[in-house]
Amino acid sequence: MRFNKLTFIGVTFLPLFLYASEPSAFGAGDLNNPQPYGLTQSEKVILQNKDKLHKIVVENNNQSNQVESLRERIDGIQSVVENLTRKAHNNKIKIEQLNEHNTEVSKNSDEYIKRLELAIGANSEAVATLKKSIDSLSLKVDTIVSNYVSKDDYNSLVNDVNSFKTLVSKEFKSVGNKENSQFSGVSNGDIYNKAKAYFKKRYFTKAIEYYSYLIEKNYKPAYSHYMIGEMKYIRKNYAEAISYFKKSASLYDKASYMPKLMLHTAISMDKTNDKEHAKAFYQGVIVKYKGTEEAKEAQKYLNQLK
Repeated sequence: MRFNKLTFIGVTFLPLFLYASEPSAFGAGDLNNPQPYGLTQSEKVILQNKDKLHKIVVENNNQSNQVESLRERIDGIQSVVENLTRKAHNNKIKIEQLNEHNTEVSKNSDEYIKRLELAIGANSEAVATLKKSIDSLSLKVDTIVSNYVSKDDYNSLVNDVNSFKTLVSKEFKSVGNKENSQFSGVSNGDIYNKAKAYFKKRYFTKAIEYYSYLIEKNYKPAYSHYMIGEMKYIRKNYAEAISYFKKSASLYDKASYMPKLMLHTAISMDKTNDKEHAKAFYQGVIVKYKGTEEAKEAQKYLNQLK
């Protein structure tokens, strides 16, 4: 569900500016972002494997291009060799014809024959040199072919990575099932009350676990996302806090806790050096929630940015 740019900020002269800033501010968990943040552990593993595969693809393409270039050079040299060989052969035939059909060879013919013989000798040397070049290039090609990642090897590596991802996914599901066994037979309402109690005692790890379970069960998801965002905010995990605040607001933007959610979103942006969007959110809190403690605090932070 996307943010409603009019209801999320509620400011007549700011919504377009804030809506335009949202993708940058709420980019947590986006694997396609050039500099992703707010990633889960499994997303980090996937991103690392994605980077490794990209490097292998680039290296494989470079090596393939190098092999292709060398092969083209070899083909060109072989073409030259064949041309020179044909010329030498034709010259020999001409000499034989002159010897067979002319009993008396003129001085000019002798000179012509000498020139042909010199040309044949030069062509022979050129052929020998080109053969050495071909041998050298062939050796380079063999070296590259023996070292670079073949298509079959690359496909095998991709399959291995996919298998690893599947294995990790199964392990996470297995762990999740074991952990969720503690909620067996307990109503969502009771789990909700326990989550609030854990938060009040500042047992954040346990509270996050309970609210995460409620999110899986789609029980008060907007509030559960907000509460996890608050705990991430308190722990100074600002990028992750923004991600949870965004999801909460997208699910229900008229909640009573929206002033605090908006303020803490702005502060989280400020802390992650996203000053431009932080300023816009501070202004949104000041205008929409005028007279509240959140608006007063937003004004203080805004003054520090000027």
